[in-house]
Amino acid sequence: MSSRDSFSSVAVVGFMLFALFFGAGNLIFPVMLGQLSGENMILANAGFIVTGVGLPILGIFALAFSGKSDLQSLASRVHPLFALVFTVALYLSIGPLFAIPRTNTVSFEMGINPFLGNNDGFLPLFLYTIVFFALTLFFSLQSSRLVDLVGKVLTPLLLVFIGILIIINFLNPIGPVLAPAEAYMSHSFFKGFQEGYLTMDALAAFVFGIIIINIMRERGATTKKEIMISSLKVALVAGTLLAIIYSSLSYMGATSASELGHLENGGAVLAGISYYYFGSFGKVILAFIVIAACLTTSIGLITACASYFNQLVPSISYKSWATIFTIFSAIISNVGLSALIEFSVPVLLMLYPICICLMFLTFMDPLFKGKKEVYQISILFTFIVSIFDGLSAAGIVVSSVDNLFESILPLYSVGLGWLIPAVVGGIIGYLLTLGKRI
Repeated sequence: MSSRDSFSSVAVVGFMLFALFFGAGNLIFPVMLGQLSGENMILANAGFIVTGVGLPILGIFALAFSGKSDLQSLASRVHPLFALVFTVALYLSIGPLFAIPRTNTVSFEMGINPFLGNNDGFLPLFLYTIVFFALTLFFSLQSSRLVDLVGKVLTPLLLVFIGILIIINFLNPIGPVLAPAEAYMSHSFFKGFQEGYLTMDALAAFVFGIIIINIMRERGATTKKEIMISSLKVALVAGTLLAIIYSSLSYMGATSASELGHLENGGAVLAGISYYYFGSFGKVILAFIVIAACLTTSIGLITACASYFNQLVPSISYKSWATIFTIFSAIISNVGLSALIEFSVPVLLMLYPICICLMFLTFMDPLFKGKKEVYQISILFTFIVSIFDGLSAAGIVVSSVDNLFESILPLYSVGLGWLIPAVVGGIIGYLLTLGKRI
């Protein structure tokens, strides 16, 4: 057995990948989903795991399967211009626009603010932002040590703190599971499916997948098959950990509603649960969990974004890009958690369907021999529907289009209206390639 395939090697890199994925949203969204879904928690959690775990695993495997070195090369199968725009949009979304600022804001609101009596003043957040992003920048400039730092130190520590809270909750649930809130009374699986978008992990998979593939190459994987197998093993380790923790957090949230009531966000729910079990000491446990999770994700995202933009614009060094993204993220993070989430939802509803479509087309590429028409028309039809989903989420409803899609597209009401157009577009694209041969 090669060193890259040894249990310890796979586990360390798998833990690193888990820690890169497991950040701000991964903590707050599952526990809130559990609170609101109540008795429908199992179905809602299943939907969440499909997009929050299954798609990230598929994304990493798709990148390895494609044989491409990066996302832009893979997306070029559609068109070079599409590849550039889509890749830049994806990196900015999981980077300085949404995900990186969210790591700072969530870790402050859940890990620090409870010790300040929920102080709403500007100065505490400002000072914490400086410290948080100074640490992020310092470690992101040590990218060669990323595996050892995250996989061997921070991740095991993070799992210990999360495990303590989960075990106590299973041994002594807070209360009975209540009936679901209105949003989860019907279509709870699809509601959970869309909630999984908010983790941004399927988008991040294309980015973190590059890190994993490069690590596998450094550890001796040379052929496409070796890279695929090694990457899949690592992704399954990370995915298993994510699924266990998501399910545990969902259950924790479901059992908390009878005692805590329905709170406004997952951060408040976790804070309430920690205080219920451990009193003031619970705040300390929660602070370690949140800050460790958010810091590791922030480091990974800064590293990935700076590396990509350094390749895109080589005249600006990796160090300069890392510094630029760190400062920009620090500024954006001060708009507040609620505003960040609200602004990110429309963008994610546009990007996620395209990302999912690209994943599955990648796996089917050998069947249609990589014909660009298949990629182009399938992606185009997907985008036409997803852009109106995004506009609706932003409060811009085009009634005529919305009513038309509602009447002709199955699953449109549950956010999957793009699915049939994606399939039809692929078929049309394939038929067009057949017509060229005649």
